[in-house]
Amino acid sequence: MDRTINHLTESNPSNGDAAKPRKRSNARKAQEARILDAAETLFAQYGYNGASIEAIAEQAGLSKQNMLYYFPSKENLYQHVLKNVLDLWVEKMTLFEQTGDDPASKLRSYILGKLELSHSRPNGSKIFANEIINGAPYIKDYLLKKLLPKLDADIALVNKWIADGLMDAIDPYHLFFSIWATTQTYADFSTQIALVLRKDNLDASDFDAAGDFLTHTILKGTGLSN
Repeated sequence: MDRTINHLTESNPSNGDAAKPRKRSNARKAQEARILDAAETLFAQYGYNGASIEAIAEQAGLSKQNMLYYFPSKENLYQHVLKNVLDLWVEKMTLFEQTGDDPASKLRSYILGKLELSHSRPNGSKIFANEIINGAPYIKDYLLKKLLPKLDADIALVNKWIADGLMDAIDPYHLFFSIWATTQTYADFSTQIALVLRKDNLDASDFDAAGDFLTHTILKGTGLSN
């Protein structure tokens, strides 16, 4: 490995030569992101079985052959979409890393952050919900590896708050189940909620109202001030 590093250093390629691999890498990332975005839209709309490779390629503005260069199969593409959604949730939805110095602030930030993901990435939420409803056949191992360690840390944090007398002695698992369910419903069942509210689509004001209600209810229900 050291010899390789020295060789690369001694080569001292010109700025133009050095930029080429980076430019290709950035172009590839942009192309993959466009494909993943198209796939997320169509998998959410039609499900795994209903969304065809041809339709996803067309949505992304590519030929089928070109798209398969980046993702060699529909299953591979679907798994990448699911992993992207889960990685985003894990990255942003760790309770310990939320803003604030007290349990109420951190829990409020967690709830609002989860709700914001439902607002900004509703298709990802719908795909993930369908995958879970079907028994998580494509992402079960990834869930066990990525989600559970983060959740275990969050459970331990809530238990510490309870032991320190900072919040009521609630079941932390059901606290997180409730937060996930109530925030994700605004993505997964947005059509139903919009119909009840007699609107074509949910807008920012609806998510603001949901955030006010959910933070008030959950913080009150756990013995934290709002």
